[in-house]
Amino acid sequence: MAPPSRDELRAHLVKTMIAGDVATPRQNNLLHFRRMADGHPYYQFGLELKPSWTERTVLEMMVERCGVDPDPGHVYGDDTIDPDLTIDMVEAMGDRIGLAARRRENVVIATGHPATLTPVYQAVARALADSGCRVLTPAAGWTYEIESDWGGTEARRIVYAEGGVAMLEGGDGRTQHTHDPYPMEAMLRELAADTASEGSTGEKTDLWPDLAIADHGWAGAAGQAGIDTVGFADCNDPALFAGAAEGKIDVVVPLDDGISPHHYAPMTAYLLGRAGLSASG
Repeated sequence: MAPPSRDELRAHLVKTMIAGDVATPRQNNLLHFRRMADGHPYYQFGLELKPSWTERTVLEMMVERCGVDPDPGHVYGDDTIDPDLTIDMVEAMGDRIGLAARRRENVVIATGHPATLTPVYQAVARALADSGCRVLTPAAGWTYEIESDWGGTEARRIVYAEGGVAMLEGGDGRTQHTHDPYPMEAMLRELAADTASEGSTGEKTDLWPDLAIADHGWAGAAGQAGIDTVGFADCNDPALFAGAAEGKIDVVVPLDDGISPHHYAPMTAYLLGRAGLSASG
């Protein structure tokens, strides 16, 4: 797909409700804003955020960085994402990805939304690999347990989709949505250990990521570790935007992250075009 113009992409984002008037409930957004401000770990995505956040300042920050409705009296119904902010941040993400390609950097790529965003990440992964970047795939098979909805626990493990995109898989073999930072933390522990160890030549191998391209807790954990991090976030996921406000996340693209995968294709083409990369595969 040839990259669309900015106006064409804006129209597409609004038509498909990736941005503009989105289907994310306002009451859900406000609940998540409050829980993030209260320091609930599930809503902080592995970031150690400042304790000074309040529900009101989170709303103000989300108006600025995501484009949600600024009216604090709007407590029910749907919410909004500013499509121009979306495109601005896609361009900023493209600039950073293009820099990674020119530098042939080490990159980790991961998603907590495998059902919808995987094709976006795979296209970026292939383009970066073609440019000479090393797409890292540490800790494959690393497993941990979460509490299940019916009591007891369920196993989750790190798997990699084609291209080197990390995600979680459940015991039933299905990929899983997650907010957890633990898988990225496990990946970084392995990379740190591998980087510190010496190879047969006596030289240290540098496997530490220069860039993380991710969402949810995968992005939060990477940003908290000091890695340049770019990614996507919905308007009910304020933590990454707060991380950007605090300087821990480099770029956050606001969008509805639950749209049918094929609708993200024009945005992906625009992102790669901005990065100076071409799609492959």
